[in-house]
Amino acid sequence: MIKIYDFTGSGNGYKTWLLASQLGVPFQRIERDILKGETRTPEFLKKNPNGRIPTLELDDGTFLFESGAILWYLAEGTPFMPADLLERAQTLQWMFFEQYSHEPYIAVARFWKHFFDKLTPQQEANLPDIMKKGYAALDVMEKHLASRTFFVGNRYGLADIALYAYTHVAHEGEFDLSRYPHITAWLACVKAQPGYIAMDHKF
Repeated sequence: MIKIYDFTGSGNGYKTWLLASQLGVPFQRIERDILKGETRTPEFLKKNPNGRIPTLELDDGTFLFESGAILWYLAEGTPFMPADLLERAQTLQWMFFEQYSHEPYIAVARFWKHFFDKLTPQQEANLPDIMKKGYAALDVMEKHLASRTFFVGNRYGLADIALYAYTHVAHEGEFDLSRYPHITAWLACVKAQPGYIAMDHKF
């Protein structure tokens, strides 16, 4: 059985076990508290030298890290991975967008507001720019979804999973999703997919 090392509330970790659940792939989720430095121990660094979650452990003891790489690995040969070359590239396009234009702002604002009791002066100073860039990412998504139900090929796939993870909890970073009717409709469609499992699922 594969093992997924994760931290409760992490969107990056959630992506991996949401896909595993929807694929019907048995997995064991292992909690590693990043707030307590549990991914920075010598033991964990042997699994992932970057000291982050999620980290996937395969049956043969091989480790794979970075959520996008784990999604790609699990989805290969399944309906979640487009067969068409252009659609595969478009899937990567949105996964890269999520990691570079979305997650650094949506997820960071949420992390600061959801996990910290008080922000540092530097965080307070940086927050307006982070919120602005987070809304810019949501604007791009809203425009794209205005003419389609899902992100690539008009069917549910990896791009949706990658973007759903932090978007559906963006309100925890005080982003106002009521401004985005197409995103709101898309979130409901993702939640209605077979095998869906919520981020707050109790293992």
